Amino acid sequence: MSNKSNKYSRRSIRLPGYDYSCAGAYFVTMCTQGRDHRFATVTHTGLQLSTAGLMLELWWHKLPDKFPTVALDNSVIMPDHMHGIIWLQPSSVGAPTLGTTIQWFKTMTTNAYILGIRDNGWPTFERRLWQRDYYERIIRDESELERIRTYIADNPARWMAKYK
Repeated sequence: MSNKSNKYSRRSIRLPGYDYSCAGAYFVTMCTQGRDHRFATVTHTGLQLSTAGLMLELWWHKLPDKFPTVALDNSVIMPDHMHGIIWLQPSSVGAPTLGTTIQWFKTMTTNAYILGIRDNGWPTFERRLWQRDYYERIIRDESELERIRTYIADNPARWMAKYK
């Protein structure tokens, strides 16, 4: 096989054979391209969202409006990434996949960010706002759900300790 045919192939980080439209809870993390700090600052007084971070929060809370079988749990917007728990509810027809949900969120926030560059002077980005993929974890039980909720809630404090 030549290098040219492999040039754009990427190893999937999804669980092989898993149906990501299955009802359940999913822990997702999305990172900015280049890990650029755009959405918040973390100081000794806590997490302060930028106007771009507030925009993310707005679009995050619109996910259930767009996808009625989606429910949201804990989330946090950090300077260069976002964590959230998404619940896909049981549905008899046309439930979105987790990927469709995240793709819509990234598209809407990228478009809104571009408007923020134009109208509010937000910092520009090169080629894309978000990294191409996202990280997900299928939450398997209540104890794991509680650990992830705690992880999300403690993320700003860990950030402070890391960058102190």
